[in-house]
Amino acid sequence: MKGFDSKYKDFPDYINGITYEIWEERGIDKLEYLYSNDIPVRSPSGIVIGNKDVIKATKATLSEFPDRHLLGEDVIWSGSPDTGMLSSHRIISTASHLGDGIYGKATGIKVKFRTIADCHAINNQINDEWLIRDQGSIVRQLGMEVENCARKQIDAEGGPENCKWPFSESMNQIGPYQGKGNSNEWGEKYVDILRQIMNSDEAVITNQYDRGCHLEYPGGVTGHSYSDVTEFWTNLRSALPSAKFTIEHQIGREDKNMSPRAAVRWTLEGKHDGWGVFGAPSGAELYVMGVSHAEFGPWGLRREYTIFDEVALWKQIILKTG
Repeated sequence: MKGFDSKYKDFPDYINGITYEIWEERGIDKLEYLYSNDIPVRSPSGIVIGNKDVIKATKATLSEFPDRHLLGEDVIWSGSPDTGMLSSHRIISTASHLGDGIYGKATGIKVKFRTIADCHAINNQINDEWLIRDQGSIVRQLGMEVENCARKQIDAEGGPENCKWPFSESMNQIGPYQGKGNSNEWGEKYVDILRQIMNSDEAVITNQYDRGCHLEYPGGVTGHSYSDVTEFWTNLRSALPSAKFTIEHQIGREDKNMSPRAAVRWTLEGKHDGWGVFGAPSGAELYVMGVSHAEFGPWGLRREYTIFDEVALWKQIILKTG
């Protein structure tokens, strides 16, 4: 861990450690030096530049969910301390909706949801980030419909002319991390599976997934076995049948006491011209920022976690169609 604080034994310990210090120990001031001054943080809801905006967003989230606990499930990473390291950090959070904010008036309802953050770190500092939160899960647990939540956010932000537009490639700003991950066989294997699914080769599901696979999908949906894999990916692809599927980043890893696993960040960009997860075709041009983690076992892919932000996607549809 050359260049990093000696109290961290390895990179996953660093990622989990600073997350705990910032969020649960309320060390928000640490973001002044743990995040770079000009860091770009991209999420489906938009992009912010610099640690000052990260601090502002962190305070807003803690105001709405003051008892939030962030439980690190896994850190799948690549790189080296000398050149910089990219972590794909999967977190499950528990929190109570105790403050007013982007989800409306406080309800007191307890929620749990996943987040995956891809962060680039070098010399004890994060300087590039992609962050995806399962907002569809939060919204449903708070008793709202995702489409209605998107409409309310647009209204609360001043209407279509003044609201914050969701992220698209046109607003991206290139950060210091230019890598694409690694070429480990498990990352390559998972990328191949996803590409076949996106090319409508559903046979890959029965060929490559464990029949008893465990699945975690957007909206807090838990599934098992072939039919649930097929339903999820088919509903997504059928909504955007002509959209371009792109692998943005891939990591494969084999670590002691852990299953071989992979982390893949991907995008679907194109027209909502089919029936599927977003209802009737709207014709809107959509940008889906997604990330998936997979674990492999003796009978194939045994666990899969995929996140994208349904609220941001409905916001795109509403803003582009009225």
